[in-house]
Amino acid sequence: MVKVLFVCLGNICRSPTAEGVFTNMVQLSKLGDRIQADSAGTHAYHIGEAPDGRAQEAARNRGIELGKLKGRQALAKDITEFDYVLAMDHENVENLLRICPEGYESRINLFLSYANGLENEEVPDPYFGGSSGFDHVLDMIEEASTGLLNEIRGKYNI
Repeated sequence: MVKVLFVCLGNICRSPTAEGVFTNMVQLSKLGDRIQADSAGTHAYHIGEAPDGRAQEAARNRGIELGKLKGRQALAKDITEFDYVLAMDHENVENLLRICPEGYESRINLFLSYANGLENEEVPDPYFGGSSGFDHVLDMIEEASTGLLNEIRGKYNI
Protein backbone atom coordinates (compact mmCIF):
# COMPACT_ATOMS: atom_id res chain seq x y z
CA MET A 1 0.00 0.00 0.00
CA VAL A 2 1.39 3.39 -1.04
CA LYS A 3 0.31 6.05 1.47
CA VAL A 4 0.05 9.76 0.66
CA LEU A 5 -0.52 12.57 3.18
CA PHE A 6 -1.54 16.05 2.03
CA VAL A 7 -0.76 18.86 4.46
CA CYS A 8 -1.78 22.49 4.81
CA LEU A 9 -2.10 24.83 7.78
CA GLY A 10 -5.56 24.10 9.18
CA ASN A 11 -6.72 21.05 7.19
CA ILE A 12 -10.03 22.58 6.08
CA CYS A 13 -9.29 23.96 2.58
CA ARG A 14 -6.31 22.85 0.53
CA SER A 15 -5.27 19.51 2.03
CA PRO A 16 -8.76 17.95 2.27
CA THR A 17 -9.40 19.13 -1.27
CA ALA A 18 -6.21 17.40 -2.38
CA GLU A 19 -7.19 14.26 -0.46
CA GLY A 20 -10.61 14.23 -2.14
CA VAL A 21 -9.33 14.92 -5.66
CA PHE A 22 -6.48 12.41 -5.42
CA THR A 23 -8.67 9.71 -3.85
CA ASN A 24 -11.19 10.21 -6.65
CA MET A 25 -8.45 9.77 -9.26
CA VAL A 26 -7.16 6.66 -7.49
CA GLN A 27 -10.66 5.15 -7.41
CA LEU A 28 -11.29 5.95 -11.08
CA SER A 29 -7.97 4.26 -11.89
CA LYS A 30 -9.11 1.21 -9.90
CA LEU A 31 -6.09 1.50 -7.58
CA GLY A 32 -7.92 1.96 -4.29
CA ASP A 33 -6.48 -1.31 -3.01
CA ARG A 34 -2.92 -0.07 -3.74
CA ILE A 35 -2.95 3.66 -2.87
CA GLN A 36 -4.35 5.40 0.20
CA ALA A 37 -4.65 9.15 0.85
CA ASP A 38 -5.19 11.24 3.98
CA SER A 39 -4.83 14.89 4.95
CA ALA A 40 -3.74 16.87 8.00
CA GLY A 41 -2.87 20.37 9.15
CA THR A 42 0.30 21.57 10.80
CA HIS A 43 -1.78 23.51 13.35
CA ALA A 44 -4.65 22.40 15.56
CA TYR A 45 -7.07 25.14 14.53
CA HIS A 46 -9.78 22.91 13.07
CA ILE A 47 -9.43 19.44 14.58
CA GLY A 48 -12.62 17.45 14.07
CA GLU A 49 -14.17 20.01 11.71
CA ALA A 50 -15.43 19.31 8.21
CA PRO A 51 -13.74 21.10 5.31
CA ASP A 52 -14.69 24.73 4.63
CA GLY A 53 -18.12 24.94 2.98
CA ARG A 54 -16.68 26.78 -0.02
CA ALA A 55 -14.12 24.00 -0.56
CA GLN A 56 -16.88 21.41 -0.33
CA GLU A 57 -19.05 23.28 -2.82
CA ALA A 58 -16.25 23.77 -5.34
CA ALA A 59 -15.31 20.08 -5.11
CA ARG A 60 -18.94 18.96 -5.29
CA ASN A 61 -19.32 20.95 -8.52
CA ARG A 62 -16.64 18.64 -9.94
CA GLY A 63 -18.23 15.47 -8.59
CA ILE A 64 -16.05 15.11 -5.49
CA GLU A 65 -17.52 14.85 -2.00
CA LEU A 66 -15.45 16.19 0.92
CA GLY A 67 -18.15 16.38 3.61
CA LYS A 68 -17.13 13.23 5.49
CA LEU A 69 -13.53 14.37 5.99
CA LYS A 70 -12.54 15.74 9.40
CA GLY A 71 -9.62 18.01 10.24
CA ARG A 72 -6.69 16.62 12.17
CA GLN A 73 -3.19 17.73 13.07
CA ALA A 74 -0.09 16.22 11.45
CA LEU A 75 2.07 14.18 13.82
CA ALA A 76 5.69 13.06 13.69
CA LYS A 77 4.54 9.45 13.23
CA ASP A 78 2.72 10.47 10.04
CA ILE A 79 6.05 11.24 8.43
CA THR A 80 7.33 7.74 9.17
CA GLU A 81 4.07 6.02 8.19
CA PHE A 82 3.36 7.81 4.89
CA ASP A 83 5.46 7.32 1.75
CA TYR A 84 4.66 10.84 0.52
CA VAL A 85 4.09 13.84 2.82
CA LEU A 86 3.08 16.67 0.51
CA ALA A 87 2.81 20.22 1.79
CA MET A 88 0.82 22.93 0.06
CA ASP A 89 3.43 25.64 0.66
CA HIS A 90 6.91 26.36 2.01
CA GLU A 91 5.60 27.37 5.44
CA ASN A 92 4.07 23.95 5.92
CA VAL A 93 7.23 22.22 4.68
CA GLU A 94 9.10 24.06 7.45
CA ASN A 95 6.42 23.17 10.00
CA LEU A 96 6.69 19.50 9.03
CA LEU A 97 10.49 19.53 9.16
CA ARG A 98 10.27 20.78 12.77
CA ILE A 99 8.46 17.60 13.82
CA CYS A 100 10.19 15.24 11.39
CA PRO A 101 12.03 12.26 12.88
CA GLU A 102 15.67 12.15 11.79
CA GLY A 103 16.20 10.36 8.50
CA TYR A 104 12.70 10.95 7.07
CA GLU A 105 13.16 14.48 5.72
CA SER A 106 13.14 13.27 2.09
CA ARG A 107 9.49 12.22 2.39
CA ILE A 108 8.42 15.86 2.79
CA ASN A 109 7.95 17.77 -0.45
CA LEU A 110 5.84 20.47 -2.05
CA PHE A 111 2.71 19.02 -3.63
CA LEU A 112 2.97 21.21 -6.73
CA SER A 113 6.35 19.66 -7.56
CA TYR A 114 4.18 17.02 -9.28
CA ALA A 115 2.28 19.52 -11.43
CA ASN A 116 3.34 19.80 -15.05
CA GLY A 117 3.15 23.21 -16.63
CA LEU A 118 2.45 25.23 -13.50
CA GLU A 119 4.82 28.05 -12.60
CA ASN A 120 3.72 28.15 -8.96
CA GLU A 121 5.52 26.16 -6.28
CA GLU A 122 2.76 26.70 -3.74
CA VAL A 123 -0.97 26.13 -3.61
CA PRO A 124 -2.36 29.48 -2.40
CA ASP A 125 -4.61 29.47 0.65
CA PRO A 126 -8.12 30.43 -0.54
CA TYR A 127 -9.55 30.79 2.98
CA PHE A 128 -9.67 34.60 3.13
CA GLY A 129 -10.68 35.11 -0.51
CA GLY A 130 -13.80 34.54 -2.55
CA SER A 131 -15.25 31.40 -4.07
CA SER A 132 -13.19 31.72 -7.27
CA GLY A 133 -10.05 31.05 -5.23
CA PHE A 134 -11.34 27.58 -4.41
CA ASP A 135 -11.84 26.81 -8.10
CA HIS A 136 -8.31 28.02 -8.87
CA VAL A 137 -6.94 25.80 -6.09
CA LEU A 138 -8.89 22.84 -7.48
CA ASP A 139 -7.34 23.38 -10.92
CA MET A 140 -3.85 23.31 -9.41
CA ILE A 141 -4.63 20.29 -7.24
CA GLU A 142 -6.03 18.34 -10.18
CA GLU A 143 -2.87 18.99 -12.19
CA ALA A 144 -0.56 17.97 -9.34
CA SER A 145 -2.70 14.91 -8.52
CA THR A 146 -2.38 13.68 -12.09
CA GLY A 147 1.39 14.04 -11.93
CA LEU A 148 1.57 12.35 -8.53
CA LEU A 149 -0.54 9.41 -9.64
CA ASN A 150 1.66 8.98 -12.72
CA GLU A 151 4.78 9.10 -10.50
CA ILE A 152 3.40 6.44 -8.14
CA ARG A 153 2.26 4.19 -10.99
CA GLY A 154 5.71 4.33 -12.55
CA LYS A 155 7.72 4.01 -9.35
CA TYR A 156 5.68 1.12 -7.94
CA ASN A 157 4.82 -0.44 -11.31
CA ILE A 158 1.06 -0.39 -10.66
